[in-house]
Amino acid sequence: MLRTTLTAGALAAALLAPTAATARPAAAPPAPGAAAPAHARAGGPAAPVGADGIPDLTDSRGRVLTLRGWNVEDKGNRGDAALSAVTEKHFRDMRAQGYNFARLLVFWDDLEPRPGAYSQSYLRKIGRILDWAEKYDVKVLLDAHQDVFGPAFGHRGIPAWATRTDGLPFTPRPGDWFSEYFEPAVQRAFTHLYEDPDLRRAQARMWQVLAARFEGHPALLGYDPVNEPMGELREGEDLPTAARRIEREQLTPMYNRIADAIREVDRDAWIFVEPTPIVGEGVPTGLGRIDDPKIVYAPHFYNTGMEAGADYDPAAGWIESYEQAVTLYPKRYKVPVVVGEWGPLNNSLPNMNRFYREAMASLGRYTSGWAGYVWCYGGGYCAVDEKGAFRANKELTAEPYAQAVAGRVRSTAYDPRTGVYRLEYDAAGPRGSRTTELVLPRGDWKVSARGAAVLRDRDGRVRVVAAPHTRVTVTATRTGTARP
Repeated sequence: MLRTTLTAGALAAALLAPTAATARPAAAPPAPGAAAPAHARAGGPAAPVGADGIPDLTDSRGRVLTLRGWNVEDKGNRGDAALSAVTEKHFRDMRAQGYNFARLLVFWDDLEPRPGAYSQSYLRKIGRILDWAEKYDVKVLLDAHQDVFGPAFGHRGIPAWATRTDGLPFTPRPGDWFSEYFEPAVQRAFTHLYEDPDLRRAQARMWQVLAARFEGHPALLGYDPVNEPMGELREGEDLPTAARRIEREQLTPMYNRIADAIREVDRDAWIFVEPTPIVGEGVPTGLGRIDDPKIVYAPHFYNTGMEAGADYDPAAGWIESYEQAVTLYPKRYKVPVVVGEWGPLNNSLPNMNRFYREAMASLGRYTSGWAGYVWCYGGGYCAVDEKGAFRANKELTAEPYAQAVAGRVRSTAYDPRTGVYRLEYDAAGPRGSRTTELVLPRGDWKVSARGAAVLRDRDGRVRVVAAPHTRVTVTATRTGTARP
């Protein structure tokens, strides 16, 4: 994740000449009675591609998916203690608040501490977490995470044995760790990872081990080959130019290699591809086509100033610029979008309530979902405090949504001020699924449907069942306050 501190001026300065992005088509209007900017996304004439030209994520039954969730991690423990901070409680509590998605951080250095020696203990721990997720109906994305490459530089990710620096210098910067990405040794390590044939093979084998072990697990949604990839700047390049080159010339072939390797053992899971984190500044990616039928574009949604402790500035137009730039790739290559990380460190500043409302509206216009950073119990980036209560403004991420729609979505909108959610869709044909699933946050909700039957389970889950080709309108209205 892009975690800069007050000394991040160098990064900001490098981005002062951003590339212009083309304007995005206007989003669908909110449902009648909903307040602008209500959370809205409209379907297009040929599902599963929306009116914005961005396809929807779908499940094995052809239903349109929406993912809402959080990153789950254990960065502090490794070896025998790896992943011990991730517990069943994480998944129980997330699902109780209405979230159905977890991006689980896994580390190559834990999986393969020595070349060719894969930790069976680590694989069992990942499997146990997937079992917990299945129990609570949470879909999981396995993210091969790295921060500043890996343990050779005091972080986690790519093993030390796979780190080659050519003897270039590295100076730790604990007060501004993201700037360590620009240390010569770190940049050269990325070049070797992308270019050295033996390291390419090692990375592909690592992913085959993971995919072969967890292929077909009911909780597994997909694989994220590398978190926030970076690279080596060339003399005379500014950061946006370098990022686009790295994405075009190094990341694109890397993702194609890894996709090919995964498909040898898993034909069904989605593969999530990330650009460099520079897209957070509204810089379009240089990433090319990944030749695989189940690719998801998975950018992150961070602002340098806010990560450095500044309040949200609505007048700066950052969300608008980000949205315009980040939607270019999925429109061009016709792939769904799921934002893999987002959420500021200090979410209690005066403008953060507005930020969360505007961010949720923006994410709802073009993504199939998102994972906030991070589900943990405490301060900092944690979603909830030690008692499990939402920290300031993060409760605004708990909205009603349709996690699976059996048909073509025409519109979906939520007005947080009135507590009214509306979904309109055309039910699938005779061979399609009949069942649409809603997720409602804690609280009391009245649900009605025109053109379909509403079924409520004992656990509070809501299902809408419609006949083929029926136009369906579902309305959910909050009638009471949320339960703690």
